[in-house]
Amino acid sequence: QVHLVESGGGSVQPGGSLRVSCAASGFTAPYSHIAWFRRVPGAEREAVSCISSRDGTTYYSDSVKGRFTISLDNAKNMVALQMNSLKPEDTGVYYCAAVLTTLDDWRQGYEYDYWGQGTQVTVSS
Repeated sequence: QVHLVESGGGSVQPGGSLRVSCAASGFTAPYSHIAWFRRVPGAEREAVSCISSRDGTTYYSDSVKGRFTISLDNAKNMVALQMNSLKPEDTGVYYCAAVLTTLDDWRQGYEYDYWGQGTQVTVSS
């Protein structure tokens, strides 16, 4: 059974940093991409970042580009999202998601086969 388990959320002041991680297990076939989404209060789920497990290609939303960095440790089946220069609008529940096959549009949640339960990130003074 596939599990994606997020960890590392918490509270931080604006301008601070947090690192969230996602542990993947139970895959009988390798996933092609793994991504981070977030659900901000009062808004729809938003794609944040994505990484290819095959060649390491990374993708970022415009709202986090230059501040967030996604990384993947294939040996440990862990994906991390380093979040720097955090803003109050980054507050939300962060989810990791994985897809087994090819990805047409990394920003579309329906492309992904598996989801984690989420971890809360709060940016507030």
